[in-house]
Amino acid sequence: MFKTNALNDNELVQQFISGDQNSLEILIHRHKSRVFSYILLIVKNQELAEDIFQETFIKVIRSLKRGKYTENGKFVSWVLRISHNLIIDHFRKEKLKGTISNDSSSVDIFNSQRFSEDTVEDQMVNDQILNEVKELICELPEDQQKVIYMRHYMNLSFKEIAEQTDVSINTALGRMRYALINLRKIIEQKKLTLTKI
Repeated sequence: MFKTNALNDNELVQQFISGDQNSLEILIHRHKSRVFSYILLIVKNQELAEDIFQETFIKVIRSLKRGKYTENGKFVSWVLRISHNLIIDHFRKEKLKGTISNDSSSVDIFNSQRFSEDTVEDQMVNDQILNEVKELICELPEDQQKVIYMRHYMNLSFKEIAEQTDVSINTALGRMRYALINLRKIIEQKKLTLTKI
């Protein structure tokens, strides 16, 4: 037991993949506090945090068994990323369900999404969506990437984009049109949901 405890995360991962169940227990025990604290800090609910913590390690076990762990030496970062994605999935599902009125009235305007400010959860979902969109943009041809960045990240007009890229306004507009068509195709292929609802 002492020998196994002395191993680093990556060695324990390799031993677990080779069939040593004890190695995984040591890994969970070693990082339990950090992972659980991270989840609890965001969801602010003990029971929900426990559920997501369990889900995280179920996903960790499945991923390890399928050989999907490649982050040598960064096991805890990988686990935290899995928990982060599960938290976002949870909040997305909650958003899809909508708000629930907490009194006898059929409509509680103070509990309506339209009147509520963004919570930490909303911000996390927003950040995740923005990151996913940036990754998708990187898959576009360079001229389409440029026009999207200039229009949506630099707030340039199509006239300014045309001048800076030395093309006609129609070409700049065409590139934007194709960029949006291609982004939709990529989103459909990857079956992504990029809405905050």
